[in-house]
Amino acid sequence: MLFVASFHSRSFDRSGLLGVSVARRHRWGAILGLVLLITMVICGIPTLRHSLLRRAGWALVANDAISPADIIVLAVDTHGSGTLEAADLVHRGVATKVAVFANATDAIVENEFVRRGVRYEGGSELSIRELSALEVTQIEQIPGYVEGSEDEGPVLADWCGQHRFRSVLVVSTPDHSRRLRRMLRRAMKGHQTRVMVRTAHYSNFEPDRWWESHSGVRTEIEEWEKLLLDIVRHPFS
Repeated sequence: MLFVASFHSRSFDRSGLLGVSVARRHRWGAILGLVLLITMVICGIPTLRHSLLRRAGWALVANDAISPADIIVLAVDTHGSGTLEAADLVHRGVATKVAVFANATDAIVENEFVRRGVRYEGGSELSIRELSALEVTQIEQIPGYVEGSEDEGPVLADWCGQHRFRSVLVVSTPDHSRRLRRMLRRAMKGHQTRVMVRTAHYSNFEPDRWWESHSGVRTEIEEWEKLLLDIVRHPFS
């Protein structure tokens, strides 16, 4: 009986050790698999990070399909990049006319220029002169007080209604284009004018590389804050 018990005990020990050995192999296999997965994730982080950053940059951009329009409108603060884009669109036959918003007058600055005998030239006058130099022959100025993006929509909607435009193409900077389109579409509700938004090619903001410069990072953060605020305030725009 003692022999039998000893035999069974040794058999149990061997089977138990075998079970422990198999469990250990499974455990180490799982650990090695986890280590391999973590390594793959770490190695893939730069590509994944760049992909996410590019998506964040392009999320600010709205570029509608181009079709013939009654007039091209320069959004405020597009500066030379917007002027170049508008001129290119005219020469491509998208429209024959370009409109710019009138300046928000700064009486103190303007009066001081006049006092010194120098002609004061605001942003709209500069854009008109540049458009003329780029052989755009039909240029109009949109009247009304426009200090920022929030003012553009209502002023443009009224002006388009007065002229009975069926479609307008608004040129914007890339980083501002999606938020601007939301604001313009809200302002145009109830109007017959269709609004398209086109981004200027010659812009300092590059959606594919914005994180490589301090100005790009600042622009990305500021515009995302403004876009998110607009979405919160107007979720159904």
